[in-house]
Amino acid sequence: MRMRAFLLALAGLCWALPTWAGHAYAQFGDIKYPAGFSHFDYVNPDAPKGGVITLVPPTRLSNFDKYNPYTLKGSAPPALNGLVFESLLTGTLDEPTTAYGLLAQDVTVAPDKLSAVFTLNPQARFHNGDPVLAADVKHSFDKLVSKEAAPQFRTIFGEIRGVTILDERRVRFDFKRVNAELPLIAGSLPVFSRKWGEGKPLDQIVTDMPIGSGPYRIGKVNFGKDITYERDPDYWARDLNVRRGMFNFDRISYKIYKDNTAQLEAFKAGEFDYIQAFIAREWARAYTGKQFERGELIKKELRHGNAGDFQGFLFNLRRDKFKDVRVRQAIALAMDYEWMNRQLFYNAYTRVRGYFVGSDFEAKGRPGPEELAVLEPLRRQLPPEVYTEEVPLPPFTSLDPASGQTLRDNLRRARDLLAAAGWTYRDGALRNARGEPFTIEFLDNSGSMSRVVTPYARNLEKLGIQVNTKVIDFAILQKRMDVFDFEIISNRLIGSEAPGTELLERYGSKSADVEGSSNVIGLKDPAVDAILDQVISARTRPELVARLQALDRVLRHGHYAVPHWYSGVHRVAWRAGRFEQPAVTPRYYQPESWVTSVWWATPANLAGGK
Repeated sequence: MRMRAFLLALAGLCWALPTWAGHAYAQFGDIKYPAGFSHFDYVNPDAPKGGVITLVPPTRLSNFDKYNPYTLKGSAPPALNGLVFESLLTGTLDEPTTAYGLLAQDVTVAPDKLSAVFTLNPQARFHNGDPVLAADVKHSFDKLVSKEAAPQFRTIFGEIRGVTILDERRVRFDFKRVNAELPLIAGSLPVFSRKWGEGKPLDQIVTDMPIGSGPYRIGKVNFGKDITYERDPDYWARDLNVRRGMFNFDRISYKIYKDNTAQLEAFKAGEFDYIQAFIAREWARAYTGKQFERGELIKKELRHGNAGDFQGFLFNLRRDKFKDVRVRQAIALAMDYEWMNRQLFYNAYTRVRGYFVGSDFEAKGRPGPEELAVLEPLRRQLPPEVYTEEVPLPPFTSLDPASGQTLRDNLRRARDLLAAAGWTYRDGALRNARGEPFTIEFLDNSGSMSRVVTPYARNLEKLGIQVNTKVIDFAILQKRMDVFDFEIISNRLIGSEAPGTELLERYGSKSADVEGSSNVIGLKDPAVDAILDQVISARTRPELVARLQALDRVLRHGHYAVPHWYSGVHRVAWRAGRFEQPAVTPRYYQPESWVTSVWWATPANLAGGK
């Protein structure tokens, strides 16, 4: 669950002010839209309501078995959280650290910055007609930070001491320390009715119909396979400035397919309207044909200003064989990315360099004065090369035999690193001192990674490493990730323009042993924890930049992943003649949520969708 993307688009006024109350809150004081603004710049306020759109989930999902997106066990249907539930504040697609009132019409930050009071909009209503009250806010918070909810919520909201009901429509969030991001995090709280589940513990609410306040309700469902969301004609916020021109389709449906080939053929056959492509080979070779030539299907690469996603093969440090950094470096040296980009990816990608690639937070060269101010107190805990050497870049392979950077050269370096770590080739395999062979298992749920793993495995086998690739169902893969039952896993983390508290969940020691946490690596490093503490305490944008650059540098020196690749465009295709979009494209957006929130139906679609 990518809760940070859901929660960080929130709020506004300068944190340095002694006390502040208003329509928005900004972590660094950069509010774009003044009080009383009419609508966001990237919407069409006069967009007609009606019509239908059918999509497929942007991430591989084989089924769903619950209507509760907030618990660990099982899989919820796509888009449920964003369409059915709402939060106190809502973010925008053109500001990374500002949020505006949604369920809350006003937010007040205390003079000591250790609390924030949210005043609920008296018009806010749940789908059952009940008003959204302070008691519902507190109920939602208490449930999400309890052991009944998925563990990431306890990390996300971990700096909030508690919630106090002040009166029927006012609620106060108390913070454990001064942190400019905390009013945004509090404002991101998804709010659901106290009546949902009729008093059952949250983790026993499975197929009970959600009672949210969002623009859509759950409609027709082919359970586990397809789901339709129906626009609520009485939606309480339909005329609110933060919702004007948004959520225009009468029905939004999602279809789930077992594999990419079946999904693409279904798109061409007209079974759904919109798709995002993630595989360069398919984009180049399969998104072709007469329908594209005739303009019946539109294929576009859309530019955006998002920070680059982090994607890579992540090591599970809970396995002893991956604890030595030299082993991890050696395994990374065996990937010939340049060959893959030429032969498999049509040169469509750029190599991921670090954890905040393509953003201001990416570490470069040697640490400058601002980074050193963060790193100096940690000299005893960090390797000296963090301070003296340039930040590590992914291994590079050249076709020039004299370059010293051919695949053969890299494999020699890998062999020497493995030997230094106690792994040598004998009796037909790479073995440790006890004679145990070095084996690696790659897990995949769609089979699409096999064309990457196969050539990579050949290179690893030249080092004597035995490689096994296992394709399993998505639900099984998710469960194995939740309990950390894997060796190396491919993982993608959507880039953020303002990383913050979610990094505690991703890299903090406290989450390493919590089942279902985002600390897939199993990282437990006091130095990383110290930097994370500084990151979430940043009061200015320059402070945040320096601290995240220091974090990126330290993580990259740890070689915890084999970096993959990223694209500077969204590759999308849709059915022509059915949709229109605003003249202004926002800077920061993910294609699926942009389409479902601000596009609208053409007259032909409106007529056919009734």
